[in-house]
Formats: sequence, C-alpha cells, structure tokens
Amino acid sequence: MLTYQDCLELSDLTEEEIEAIAQHEHLPEMAALELGSYLVHSADGVPMIKRIILDDIEDARQREHTEKVLKLKLVLKHFVDTHPDTRKS
Repeated sequence: MLTYQDCLELSDLTEEEIEAIAQHEHLPEMAALELGSYLVHSADGVPMIKRIILDDIEDARQREHTEKVLKLKLVLKHFVDTHPDTRKS
C-alpha cells in the first residue's frame, strides 16, 4: 500500500504545490495530489498548475494576505524552476 508520502514523491510536486492545487480546486490534499500528479505528467497540465498558483496569488492579494502572497510566490518560483516548460505559457 502506498502512503501519502510515497504518492507525493512520485508526483514530481512539492507539498506546497499540492496545497495550492487543493486550495484552488477546493479538494482534500490526497485528491489534489492525484490531480496534480496527473496534470504535471500531461501535455497541457504544467501550464494549468502554473495558472492555478497564479490564481491563488491573486486571490491572496485581493484578500490582503501579504504573507500568503509571498509564500505562494516562492511556490511559483520553485515550480517554474523545476518545470521549465512553464515559461512557454
């Protein structure tokens, strides 16, 4: 049986990236992990994850949650650095 940590390691995503997907899609973390893993391994999925993180940043900015904006910007930077094809979108 696979644990959450096993699935996370297979997903090519970080916990913070999964949290961003969970927040954006209003999903439990395990469901967000499954969705994120599917997206990151599909042709159009990487730009979709980037858009999800950008949407989360904008939502936090509108709510004036400065600390969350800064955290999500770091999540976005890491995602772009580790998934360079996001620069095409």
